[in-house]
Amino acid sequence: MNDDHLLSIGQFARLARLSVKQLRHYADLGLLPPARVDPATGYRYYRAGQARDALTVGLLRSLDVPLPVVAEVLRGKPEATGALAAVRDRLDEELARRQHSLAALERILERGLPSAETAHVALREESPQRVALVRDLATSPYDIGRATSHCVARLLPLLDSARPPRLTGLFPLDMDEQVPVAVAAALDDGVRAPESTAVDLLPGGVFACATHLGPYAQVSLTAHALLAWCAERGHDLAGPLREVYVNDPATTPPDQLVTRLMVPVGETKETA
Repeated sequence: MNDDHLLSIGQFARLARLSVKQLRHYADLGLLPPARVDPATGYRYYRAGQARDALTVGLLRSLDVPLPVVAEVLRGKPEATGALAAVRDRLDEELARRQHSLAALERILERGLPSAETAHVALREESPQRVALVRDLATSPYDIGRATSHCVARLLPLLDSARPPRLTGLFPLDMDEQVPVAVAAALDDGVRAPESTAVDLLPGGVFACATHLGPYAQVSLTAHALLAWCAERGHDLAGPLREVYVNDPATTPPDQLVTRLMVPVGETKETA
């Protein structure tokens, strides 16, 4: 087909496998302007050579690539490769979240909603604990896992490798757009805190405690049971929620990981 031959918008839509409405939208955005617009009728005409760009737009949009990135690709900008890589990373993160959600739903379907009985919820007295502390900020509730892992990665190289560290994650009870996260490592009496960490004292007191068995990504299921138990009994939660990591994820299968959840009840100083 001669590239100089103009196609009506309907003919071009069929060639490009796009709808007329989509073509009009992309033209209005300056993404795929027609070759000619009849000044009298307003009819739009395209050249056959524009089909490659039109097909590229359709392909990238089917892959959830945002229109600004599509425009960079069409213009051949050097930044287009990086922008496409960023879209890929976003989709990969979204897929991971969906997989975690699917696994949690499958667990609920198999075992039912978590309960105080299955989580072994009980009140316990805990002593104060001197710790080395590192902090991070999760950009959303979905980013808490990354922020926690980052804290652990910063903390572990600073600790004595001769003995397994006793780590506790600290998370606010109030979820906001940004979530402050902290990870603490227990320090024995007389042991100095490593450089690049803050020394803090985790308050003791009375805690509502529960035990989670399984992947860290499903800890929220047990937290649901713990907080529901506290609400039903009218306990005043003093925050933050603690996750005590009992075994080593490097040597323990995910379905056998044990995490103790603790939330202080009554007057307690917040540390995270």
